[in-house]
Amino acid sequence: MGMFRCRPGLLATLATALLCAPAAAQASADGPVVLVQIKDAIGPATKDHFLRALEHAEDVNAVALVLQLDTPGGLDAAMRDMIQGILASEVPVVTYVGPAGARAASAGTFILYASHVAAMAPGTNLGAATPVPIGGSPPPERKDDGKRGEGAGEDRPDQETPPAGTASDRKAVNDAIAYIRSLADLRGRDVEFAEASVREAASLPAQQALERGVIDLMAADMGELLAALDGREVKLPRETRTLATAGAIVERVEMDWRTSLLAVLTNPLVAYGLLIIGLYGLMFEGYNPGAIVPGVIGAICLLLGLYALQVLSVNFAGLALVVLGVGMMIAEFFVPSFGALGFGGLVAFVIGSVVLMDVDTPGFESTRGLVGGIATFAGAAMLGTMYLAARARRSPVVTGSEQMVGDHAEAVEDFDGKGRVRIYGEFWNAVSSGPVTRGQRVRVDRMEGLTLFVSPDK
Repeated sequence: MGMFRCRPGLLATLATALLCAPAAAQASADGPVVLVQIKDAIGPATKDHFLRALEHAEDVNAVALVLQLDTPGGLDAAMRDMIQGILASEVPVVTYVGPAGARAASAGTFILYASHVAAMAPGTNLGAATPVPIGGSPPPERKDDGKRGEGAGEDRPDQETPPAGTASDRKAVNDAIAYIRSLADLRGRDVEFAEASVREAASLPAQQALERGVIDLMAADMGELLAALDGREVKLPRETRTLATAGAIVERVEMDWRTSLLAVLTNPLVAYGLLIIGLYGLMFEGYNPGAIVPGVIGAICLLLGLYALQVLSVNFAGLALVVLGVGMMIAEFFVPSFGALGFGGLVAFVIGSVVLMDVDTPGFESTRGLVGGIATFAGAAMLGTMYLAARARRSPVVTGSEQMVGDHAEAVEDFDGKGRVRIYGEFWNAVSSGPVTRGQRVRVDRMEGLTLFVSPDK
């Protein structure tokens, strides 16, 4: 009976422990905080780096992913891909604009609005999110009603002033406004500034952004950020989760060599330059067929520019570069390009292989060795071919009339002036600069028609 009386107390203790277990799990960090840094323009490479880090954070059951951001903006397509990843993420995404002096301009403002938690360091700013086409916008068209004379060029109050910019500019601005307003509504952030940042390129420093509800908190460094995040609730697609960042291990995800290289190539300014070089290179090749070098450089730069601007996807751009490279290397053996086609093809093949390479996928680790082996073999073959061609060019002529000049013949008779000589088993008419006896060796000085001009060998 005594044991029976103890069971209700034991059950109550067990029930209390079970009820407190979830709260304890939330209060302590059961996974790392994944930190990924983007300190560059938003492009295909930085987008790929972020999405890989987000996937890694989900795989390791991270408490949160902190995106430390410092960007002047970037490409709209890359930004939207990153935002779609944030909105669908099962791991809370905290965008932190820092350290002091950093900014989240243009595309960075959209990403900040889309994040589950938006934070900034003192001395940072965000905004200026008006979409601007690469290369700049053309001047707005001025409508001329055909009237001339007094007051023709003056603004009149009874006329409506059309919005500035072209129709395509207005469409892009209105689309961006609707997009950032939807993000602001989703996260409960300041909608008026969101619209002003796009329509008027408005910007805010960190303190004012906090006061207006654009961001959630300010933190001077990563330690202060994690302390401020602890206990904060965030809404995920399937649940509302309480962050437990106190004492969490920070796992930094660095860019690999491939992503770092592609980040340089896909920087919007570099991408625009590649596109221009590509177009002009192909134009010069068209104006001067057979020049080869402008065409090779133009084709490679054009494909890289289209990839960097996300006109071509990673797969299509990489495959096109690989095919172009192989085609150029094969053409080198049939077209006298003095190595331009061969080395251009080698560069295209290597860059295309790097674009296609997926170093994080199991089973693809040997790709670098395969690409390096093929590139080394192709480069050695081209260098060997160029060496043999150069050596053949320096070798003396062994056929034709040029071969005879400087060589020796044998006189078949005595003569002084005109006579006959034998060379290479053939008899030739000869004119000598001095007397010659039969069997004497003579040197061929030049050849005119079928007559050799010779001089007696001393």
